[in-house]
Amino acid sequence: MKTAEPISQVRRRRSPAFSGPASSAQAQSPCGGPVGLSARALSRAPARSPGPAPAETRGPGALGGCRRAAGWRGAGRDDLVFPGVFELFLRVLWWIGILALYLQHRGKLNCPGGALLSSYLIVLIVLLALIICTMSAIVCVSMRGTICNPGPRKSMSKLLYLRLALFVPEIVWASLGAAWIADGVQCDRTVGNGIIATVVVSWIVIASTLVTVVVVFDPLGGKLAPYSSAGPSHLDSPESSQFLNGLKTAATSVWETRIKLLCCCIGKDDHTRVAFSSTAELFSTYFSDTDLVPSDIAAGLALLHQQQDYIRNNQEPDQVISHSPESSQDDDLDAELESCHHYMQFAAAAYGWPLYIYRNPFTGLCRIGGDCCRSRTTEYDLVGGDQLNCHFGSILQTTGLQYRDFIHVSFHDRVYELPFLVALDHRKESVVVAVRGTMSLQDILTDLSAESETLNLECEVQDCFAHKGISQAARYVYHRLIMDGILSQAFSIAPEYRLVVVGHSLGAGAAALLAIMLRNQYPQVRCYAFSPPRGLLSKSLYEYSKSFIVSLVLGKDVIPRLSVTNLEDLKRRLLRVIAHCNKPKYKILEPRRLLTELEGGDLTQPLLGEQSLLAHGSPSYSFSGESPLESPTKYPPLYPPGRIIHLQEEGASGRCPCYVAAQYSVRWSHESEFSRILIGPKMLTDHMPDILMRALDRVVSDRAACVSCAAQGGSSLDVA
Repeated sequence: MKTAEPISQVRRRRSPAFSGPASSAQAQSPCGGPVGLSARALSRAPARSPGPAPAETRGPGALGGCRRAAGWRGAGRDDLVFPGVFELFLRVLWWIGILALYLQHRGKLNCPGGALLSSYLIVLIVLLALIICTMSAIVCVSMRGTICNPGPRKSMSKLLYLRLALFVPEIVWASLGAAWIADGVQCDRTVGNGIIATVVVSWIVIASTLVTVVVVFDPLGGKLAPYSSAGPSHLDSPESSQFLNGLKTAATSVWETRIKLLCCCIGKDDHTRVAFSSTAELFSTYFSDTDLVPSDIAAGLALLHQQQDYIRNNQEPDQVISHSPESSQDDDLDAELESCHHYMQFAAAAYGWPLYIYRNPFTGLCRIGGDCCRSRTTEYDLVGGDQLNCHFGSILQTTGLQYRDFIHVSFHDRVYELPFLVALDHRKESVVVAVRGTMSLQDILTDLSAESETLNLECEVQDCFAHKGISQAARYVYHRLIMDGILSQAFSIAPEYRLVVVGHSLGAGAAALLAIMLRNQYPQVRCYAFSPPRGLLSKSLYEYSKSFIVSLVLGKDVIPRLSVTNLEDLKRRLLRVIAHCNKPKYKILEPRRLLTELEGGDLTQPLLGEQSLLAHGSPSYSFSGESPLESPTKYPPLYPPGRIIHLQEEGASGRCPCYVAAQYSVRWSHESEFSRILIGPKMLTDHMPDILMRALDRVVSDRAACVSCAAQGGSSLDVA
């Protein structure tokens, strides 16, 4: 099957601007300025280099940690502009205050012990002056160069060590000051209070600095550098391979320790330990092989966003590759959209009172406050227990159902075990199973258990595998529904009803897999998955699910585009756009639009500087242009569930989530349209359930109004 050319390659083939070397000299970086000479030379290099590049042609970021000192992972040498300016501001104010205190009250230091306090203030003034000078130099040096050109910052290491050395006398002097104040020196009260304040501030600054050092120091940093700089031939030797495998194991252990510290408040059962290991392996696989720090990623995301806007605004109509939906899909779009609007209420109800209060901040607590304290033993026993409290009141308010309409409500929440509810929907004559989305640390660990596992399904589908964490959660709900007789109880009350499974986000993924598991026993099952994760089903299961699952996606929502494969693609695009940028990082991160002109930047050929940001042997090291991604065995490409309805906001009004007059287009979309993560201000807000509900309300009301107008006018009207 022939794949479509990437837009950038189509443009390069069609445009005369790419026909010769002259155009390459005019190429512009994503930052809006011309690419430097070294970058242009490197961009003509072949996509894959069979060996180590000569020293004179190697990219500006030498392989193996060119930009940061060995051992430091949380900050690069160009990260110190903004924090350095902030510390300078505080230090200068502090220095001026101490100097003013000393000059104004030095005549009052003739009291017993005053000589010690006078010496303390004089030495502190001198010490702060040295620190201010050092920090000024650090800020100035940090502003030089670019992310991939650290040469102008080569003196940063000496300045950082000098700055750390100054902490020794600062700690000693702060300790002495605390001891002298503790002795109860009998001096003027104003002077005493001022000196106490200086001692307190000294210890606050020292403590915050020590915490920062602990956060940014990587115990594995620097160990890879000698092997990284030795060249690929040395790295391919058995000894080096064994050493690198040991480092990967150690990196996984470090990540697991961090995750355990972050999630120290949750249980230590078997599922939790498995989730810790899975999450640590995911992070170590995809986030430990680059020489990028968080601020680099933020700068790269800003550049990618501007690059996407430029391409979208300048591409020709014939360059847009779209997958037209089948005619049969167009016929039932209105019916499925109305069903989505109806069942989204159940998916939102599964979140309980937090989402209800969030959606109704002024009236929500008044509406459900009585249910939080009221005792309804009989009804609560029917639906799962008296621990529901405020949850049940919010569920009733959201769905509009009565107590007797609920068969089971569970808010039991552990790793791989999601809350869910089962209700009788008399309006649609259906038994509704709604699974809750991400609301806790346990749910996040379920999300991050991203390796694939095989499903034992009684269906004629090859390659049945899915996201491990979500499939485990779906299996838990399945066993509760079947083994506890919950569905049997529901259908004994309403045997003619059909089964509908719904959910949002993580709940949408679990609902889709649950519907697949239940299909043999309930052939008429339907599933409505709202904002489901992309990395969910194998290709064969995705095709199989199209007949009974409908997914709904709003705008640039990142979750329906989120998978391990897409994260790898995003990482490669980040490296490429960073390698082409010739602006300092602090300018990229300034709160203003950097890209005023972005013309013809050829980003299909990787720079050697781009590979210099990767560790040799990582999954991303060898690649060419837009070649298909080769995922590790544990993380094969996965796809979203079912047919996809895409709501897209039209016009420029979408910046404000509370803008009630937004207009939306609705259409069936192919899964390939969600095969790349889009960067934008609404990539996170479009995922929020309240925003999705508001968009659905608007779309359904607009379409109903259009149909009504068309019926009154006596003419047919096509609705987008």
